[in-house]
Amino acid sequence: MTLPRELSVAGARLRRYDGGHIVDNTADMTESIEELLRRTTIFRRLAADDRQRLASVAAIRSYDKGTVLFAEGDSSEQLYTVIDGRVKVFKTTPRGSDVILEIFGPGDPVGAVAVYESRAYPATAAALEPTRCVLIPRQAFFTLLEAHPSMVRGLLVGLTHRLIELTNRLAELSGGRVEARLARFFLKLATDIGHKRPDGIFVPLVLSRQEIADMIGTTIETTIRIMSRWGKDELVRTEKDGFLVVDRQALETIALT
Repeated sequence: MTLPRELSVAGARLRRYDGGHIVDNTADMTESIEELLRRTTIFRRLAADDRQRLASVAAIRSYDKGTVLFAEGDSSEQLYTVIDGRVKVFKTTPRGSDVILEIFGPGDPVGAVAVYESRAYPATAAALEPTRCVLIPRQAFFTLLEAHPSMVRGLLVGLTHRLIELTNRLAELSGGRVEARLARFFLKLATDIGHKRPDGIFVPLVLSRQEIADMIGTTIETTIRIMSRWGKDELVRTEKDGFLVVDRQALETIALT
């Protein structure tokens, strides 16, 4: 029996399974995969016939929390698109610490640039929670593009919309004062993955102060100072398994400054 390969990420043990240990739901009808593709940013602009062609070569796979989808340096044999759940993409520094580059959610493609350029994945991707993805083999994907030019046009429109979304996201997280950027960052997390509790909105994501600083483009010292003040003022509390947004309205006010 093949044993899971383990990787350490931000203090957690991440499991890497061989294909036989990943839950594969390809028994689902291709019509259901086509519907899932229709919900994604990059594939929704395809004609129905083209989405069905993609669905015929695609598979749905499920990943447990902590499972590595692909590791930095792996050959980009699959195009991943998140159906539900969350995936974080990170790089490991020479000192052994991990820097989160992006968090992807439903509808987002993961590792798409590497697939398009036929090069190795430049970073590692791991499931932050139970996650399902649509996987499309790279070779089958390009074969379909060559045979059906209409797919290229549809993908260009979808990729343009995706680029606009990413540009807007970058502007939100990189513009203005540091405290406003941090507020927008936590508001986004609360909206995307937050769970309502009587005392606030819980974000089930463990991030170090350094990781937060890297994601909003500031120093760890500034992040520590703001998070400490927010904790005392009951805006955002740091908990063992994530963060609690206690006063969302106050964050929204800060985000506008």
